Amino acid sequence: MTTLITGGTVVSATGRSQVDVLIGGETIAALIEPGTQPFGTDLRVVVDEVIDATGKYVIPGGVDAHTHMEMPFGGTTASDTFETGTRAAALGGTTTIVDFAIQTPGQRVQDTLWEWHGKAAGNCAIDYGFHQIIGDVDAESIKAMRELVGEGVTSFKLFMAYPGVYYSTDGQILRAMQQSAELGSLMMIHAENGIAIDELVAQHLERGETSPYYHGVSRPWQLEEEATHRAIMLADVAGTPLYIVHVSAKQALEQIAEARGRGANVFAETCPQYLYLSLEEHLGAPGFEGAKWVCSTPLRSRAEGHQDELWKYIRTKDVTGVSTDHCPFCMADQKELGRGDFSRIPNGIGGVEHRIDLIYQGVVDGKISLERWVEVCATEPARMFGMYPRKGVIQPGADADVVIYDPQGHTSIGVGKTHHMNMDHSAWEGFEIDGAIDRVISRGVTVVDKGSYVGQKSHGRFIKRELSQNLI
Repeated sequence: MTTLITGGTVVSATGRSQVDVLIGGETIAALIEPGTQPFGTDLRVVVDEVIDATGKYVIPGGVDAHTHMEMPFGGTTASDTFETGTRAAALGGTTTIVDFAIQTPGQRVQDTLWEWHGKAAGNCAIDYGFHQIIGDVDAESIKAMRELVGEGVTSFKLFMAYPGVYYSTDGQILRAMQQSAELGSLMMIHAENGIAIDELVAQHLERGETSPYYHGVSRPWQLEEEATHRAIMLADVAGTPLYIVHVSAKQALEQIAEARGRGANVFAETCPQYLYLSLEEHLGAPGFEGAKWVCSTPLRSRAEGHQDELWKYIRTKDVTGVSTDHCPFCMADQKELGRGDFSRIPNGIGGVEHRIDLIYQGVVDGKISLERWVEVCATEPARMFGMYPRKGVIQPGADADVVIYDPQGHTSIGVGKTHHMNMDHSAWEGFEIDGAIDRVISRGVTVVDKGSYVGQKSHGRFIKRELSQNLI
């Protein structure tokens, strides 16, 4: 099928242009100056479909490089399946996700990757790839890293948090980082001092401080900053690029910015929840309501200015990309597991449907440019994780992953409004966005039209990712 998108403003990470976009099959065939006939004929007459995007932005489909569909955690499993989660992602303008296969102690790394392939295959509305979590760093898992790179899984995640579950010692982290450096892969780190956090958690519970608010208080910014600095130093010793996930504290980002300033090969990801939500307003909500917003790293204090500082670091490009860390749990039968003990609340917020809108509101509010919006939501995640220029850009030869965004539209977020994730609540209830998704095209196929999902769960394909190049 051939499609011509006319009249829109194509926005890239480097600028804007008034060009028409010709899609041929699954890829971008050409960018055409309006009024010209480069193929010797009026394309509007010969293509299968003409889409009028006048007054709208034409941007590359979003790349959410951090999701957790069907993730087991805290005695339950994330409520979105690959089918429901990728459908919600599509409705929000995301056309590619990178999810996490998870190894826990006693499992073979390869077996866990095949398990996640089994969950996703034939069930995804959009394209998908995998990172690999290594929760048991030993000789066999180190060896498996090489095999997985050959399978198109070119990034690995380790945890400085969650002792007894995913936690790795500094020695294990260093060894895995050395292997990553040898392979040319990218090492991802959850940077919180889990040993110290567990001690603080125990102290709060002993004092009877059991509400969701204490989830944030027991994971103070100092323990994120300390772990971030430690991860940077370990990566420097190993000589590997480092990607620190879901950075929430301004002090942790100061460590990253300082390291980047001296030439360290380190990158930061943040998430919409850390830009908009706060410890006081959300985790501190009356009763047990704060459980909706329990995630790790935790929401930070608005009084301390973390949210504004994170926007600043997006502008300065010390934040490389914005992902969601989408890990949804329902209140009724999942978050409730932690009533009376905040440490038992499953950690996670649902947001895969709302990232593009929420970060666009930052454009409206003057916090970032249109170009930076596209860069952090699509181009940089694709580049960081070995999918560029196939993903994250509108140019000839790229996959025809295209979002038409209407700046004159309006989006009201909440249950019964725009909320298609498999959850009984919305972490973003009541948020209003000055813009709206108009159409979403995945590899040349329209999957969302005027707010309605029109795709198929079997449309998405596994993306065998390359090693990232020139990570600077």
